[in-house]
Amino acid sequence: MFYSYTRRKIVVIRILKRYGSTNSFHNIPGPLSLPGIGTLYQYLPLIGSYKFDRLHWNGFKKLKKYGPVVREQMVPGVNIVWLFKPDDIEVMFRSEGKYPQRRSHLALEKYRLDRPNVYNTGGLLPTNGPDWLRLRSIFQKGLSSPSAVHNFLPESNEIIQEWLYRLEDICKTPDLVYANELSRLFLELICLVALDLRMNSFSKRELRPNSRSSKLMKAALTTNSCILKTDNGPQLWRKFETPLYKKLRKSQEFMEEVAIDLLSLKMTFFNEDRKKPGSLLESYLSCPDLDFKDIIGVVCDFLLAGVDTTSYTTSFILYHLAKNRLSQSTLYQECKRLLPKPDSPVTKEVLSEAQYAKAVVKESLRLRPVSVGIGRVLDKDAQFSNFIVPRGTVVVSQNQVSCRLKEYFPDPNEFRPERWLKTHKYYQQPHPFLVIPFGHGARSCIARRLAEQNMLIFILKLTRSFKFRWDGSDIDSKSLLINQPDGPISLIMEKRSEDS
Repeated sequence: MFYSYTRRKIVVIRILKRYGSTNSFHNIPGPLSLPGIGTLYQYLPLIGSYKFDRLHWNGFKKLKKYGPVVREQMVPGVNIVWLFKPDDIEVMFRSEGKYPQRRSHLALEKYRLDRPNVYNTGGLLPTNGPDWLRLRSIFQKGLSSPSAVHNFLPESNEIIQEWLYRLEDICKTPDLVYANELSRLFLELICLVALDLRMNSFSKRELRPNSRSSKLMKAALTTNSCILKTDNGPQLWRKFETPLYKKLRKSQEFMEEVAIDLLSLKMTFFNEDRKKPGSLLESYLSCPDLDFKDIIGVVCDFLLAGVDTTSYTTSFILYHLAKNRLSQSTLYQECKRLLPKPDSPVTKEVLSEAQYAKAVVKESLRLRPVSVGIGRVLDKDAQFSNFIVPRGTVVVSQNQVSCRLKEYFPDPNEFRPERWLKTHKYYQQPHPFLVIPFGHGARSCIARRLAEQNMLIFILKLTRSFKFRWDGSDIDSKSLLINQPDGPISLIMEKRSEDS
């Protein structure tokens, strides 16, 4: 009996050793990490295999070499696990807990926490835990439902129509950089929502390089360009002001100055009969659980996260439509049916029927999402494929890579809006955790519905009024935290006649 028991124990130990090592966190394959520098040597120009500004290229290489679960110590002592399978991505979100955590915008958080006279927290983007939930619960109220964002339809239509009237003149300009023009448009739309005012970004004075709106757009771009490198590079900026941190600080100081000035202006008139019923700013200023420092932080977050995100995403939509004339023609037929005249407003009824326009946006986001993926810090141990990953590990999905794989989408590199229409032969219900450009769950993009609504209004009204074709080289995305076109948005615009 003793012999039998001992033998069974030995067998169990052997099984545990075998499968325990196979499933061990430290056996997850990935790039070699060196003492003191992690895998940063792999990202050095000329000698490295990877690039900080091409995260999707890196992802394809890692998937091919190491498989669907990859472990990397980019910064010594900080493990990052990259996920490529949608089932694993789903597990990541199921393991985020009550307070979904991210390891992101670390230098921005430091900047704000070093200024307690201006900010209460690091803001919505970097903050974790109960402080994040408090802010999120309050600030999402005016943006969490379709009916809430429909309140902004009249003013959004007005601003976009004004931009289109201007487009009739500016599209004749040789070598026009449409990316900057789109940034101006979405800056105006964001300020309408966040501050309940117009920036007059299209005026002659504001078009100057040193104008407030021009500097604000530059400050947002500079900050977003610094985030990825300060998050994942040597964090020397925690000890002294590095050149990269200095750029971020100066950009944030300007954004903060503008936010305070504009908020102070609105506060002056808050108690007068000039406030708009139901405006976001009114609800923030009236909330007893918020003070002025909380509102400064969220306004800066809106400016930082809203302008470049929507302008770059819209740039990619225009690129795909300009290169796919049949898709553009199909969209135009829908626009003409829903909008009797070129200057007809986009209403909530129009939005509900604009199925092809929604498919265009979704297909462009499949190919060129807002970012390469979504990051979380695990709230509990989780199993991804065959590997157990411990609580506290940084896990990042690779949706941009996964959405280009044949096992998930037929002809994955082709722009086919029809694949999202249930009545079309190309329709195929994908895994729900594949195309999630705005994230998922409690920590998804707070302004997702507003961003989608503004982009839909824009492409409906633009396509109703203009034909456009591509006049440049193919473009790809480069990673500046969010995906930016890596080349100019070279479009040739032509005003449509009523018979076209």
